[in-house]
Amino acid sequence: MGQQSPPFGQWVAQSPTAHTLAVILGVFALQQVTAFLGAARVLFLLDPTFVARPWVIVTSVYAHAGLSHLLGNAVALVLLGLLLERRTSTLRYHLFFISTGAVAGLAQVVLGNLIGPSQGVLGASGAIFAVLGYLIAGNTASITLVDSLRLPPRVQLGLGAIIAVGVTVVTGGAGVALIAHFTGLLLGLVAGRLRLLDVESSAPDHGHNTQPGTWNNRYKWTLELI
Repeated sequence: MGQQSPPFGQWVAQSPTAHTLAVILGVFALQQVTAFLGAARVLFLLDPTFVARPWVIVTSVYAHAGLSHLLGNAVALVLLGLLLERRTSTLRYHLFFISTGAVAGLAQVVLGNLIGPSQGVLGASGAIFAVLGYLIAGNTASITLVDSLRLPPRVQLGLGAIIAVGVTVVTGGAGVALIAHFTGLLLGLVAGRLRLLDVESSAPDHGHNTQPGTWNNRYKWTLELI
């Protein structure tokens, strides 16, 4: 007899994608409450003053500028996150999501500030682009193809950057944090090539399927949506 799927409630309790979505919804609710108190920007907006408010490096990853922004990222998270969680552990999933989202946001703020007006960023799509990059580069077909070409690491990184630029441009639009998207996707491509998140098939992770892998206001604000 085949292995039965866990009940829906149990799956939700064990799914890092469901955890992440719950945090995003909770943070969005807090944003609405704190907006009335004038504290939403202090608590959630990642901007050039982040050194004085280091918590926003993390909270901004889960915060969103509006309902449509949240819904778009939520749909992408579910579609991509469910694929990623089948091959990694809950801890690695959350660490990857937080770290890539934070680095993508910081890249947008720091680099964007060098080429234009000071920017504030909100949103999870830097991390979601990292998940996309991991799924693109970390699947068996991609790894087999790259290995067969025997390209030097620098060439592989260059190709990854070209792919990241192409996807970023195609998915870009007005008010979109292109630097964050590029950074997240490139981080995901590198991590996927190294299969950093994959766990051994012999090590179960709370009911998830796994696949073999290896560890190889003084400012002019421009709100960028990640």
